[in-house]
Amino acid sequence: QVQVLESGGGLVQPGGSLRLSCAALGSRISVFTVDWYRQPPEKSRELVAQITPDGSTYYVEDVRGRFTISRDSAANTALLQMNSLKPEDTAVYFCKVTHGNYQFWGQGTHVTVSS
Repeated sequence: QVQVLESGGGLVQPGGSLRLSCAALGSRISVFTVDWYRQPPEKSRELVAQITPDGSTYYVEDVRGRFTISRDSAANTALLQMNSLKPEDTAVYFCKVTHGNYQFWGQGTHVTVSS
């Protein structure tokens, strides 16, 4: 069993930055495909960014150039650096790790972008 823990959310002004972390307790983050999803208020959950074990990355179009997903294997975490944040980035952000037929979700961390 793998426990996924997100952290780093909070309140930030438009144009600001936050860095989210995703820890995979009980396993090595490097073996997983890591996905960051977000769920804005009263909307569906959507994929935001992905990093595969070989380091390939994917971003949904409206975060491309603003968000960066990476992996810190020494700390056994995956990171989502979010810059130039907009009010529409307000959401609960979830981390999902996948390896083969196994996938584990975290409980989410709240990000609010507001002045």
